[in-house]
Amino acid sequence: MSMTFRQLLRKPFVSTVFSKPVDLSGKHMIVTGSGLGSLGYETAKRLASWGATVIVTTRWNADEVVAALRGELAKDSIQVKVDGHNMDLSDAASVNQFTQWYDSLYGGRLDSLINNAGIHLDLMSKWKTPNLTADGYEIHWRTNYLGTFQLTHHLLPLLRETAKQFGEARVVNVVSQLHSRGSNELLFDTNRTYESWQAYGLSKLGLIHFTSELDRRFSQAENLKSYCLHPGGKSGTYTNVADKGLEGHAIVGLLRKLGSPIEKLFMATAEEGAQTQIHCATSVEAESGHYYVNCQIAKASEDTKDEIAAGRLWKETEAWFG
Repeated sequence: MSMTFRQLLRKPFVSTVFSKPVDLSGKHMIVTGSGLGSLGYETAKRLASWGATVIVTTRWNADEVVAALRGELAKDSIQVKVDGHNMDLSDAASVNQFTQWYDSLYGGRLDSLINNAGIHLDLMSKWKTPNLTADGYEIHWRTNYLGTFQLTHHLLPLLRETAKQFGEARVVNVVSQLHSRGSNELLFDTNRTYESWQAYGLSKLGLIHFTSELDRRFSQAENLKSYCLHPGGKSGTYTNVADKGLEGHAIVGLLRKLGSPIEKLFMATAEEGAQTQIHCATSVEAESGHYYVNCQIAKASEDTKDEIAAGRLWKETEAWFG
């Protein structure tokens, strides 16, 4: 009875479309950013339960995540095919190490790369100047966009070969409705005034352009499909991402913790929030090159339609990578 009441209470705020089960036997899928309680964790669990060999990444505790996934799936008598490796998207050497590890163990096939990992820091907008990574890039841009580009670029030959041999392969980029905080003008303006929410939005706008360019280059010719999405619908998703973003603000963090039971009523759970990326990674109905919300094609910002900006960004990123 209480569960029914909770569902009724949440209904105006959280309306989740659940992805339809698909037989994934024989397929290999990578899910980045799969820490406990995350969208990536729930995505990996669902894909493995449908028969896929799933490789998860976290920045520092991949073994713990793999053990947790195996334990949960074993309860349901599911044959477990889960492995993992640590990877930090802001560290080029770490990305290289992961791709070499994957190639040595699973290099014959990669059906889906689900680029779920990402950060959103400084939620209180206290930073007055950019927080830079060791190689000198703004941390949101370096992690969310450049790191994802580097990982995908390394795995692109394998994805293309899988599409050739088995009919298709997919790249799924988890973005955000906050991509609208960025603009194409700011994307190429190195002298812009710094603001952390805008920096986050720019990194997600970059990923949408990346998705579109992947689609234009490889979808029709090679059946390598690409998708991007906002997780959890308009309500957003309750995960531990905000905890990292509130580091250094003990009082605000405590207030959020105390208010979490109420906050959870109005936001999607990690399982609910993961449904759209699961849909994009598996459904035959998902159309390449689009932006999705709640398992349906949605309207992204006007700036995402600019093919010239997307092509320019691709070339400049290739130059950085090369």
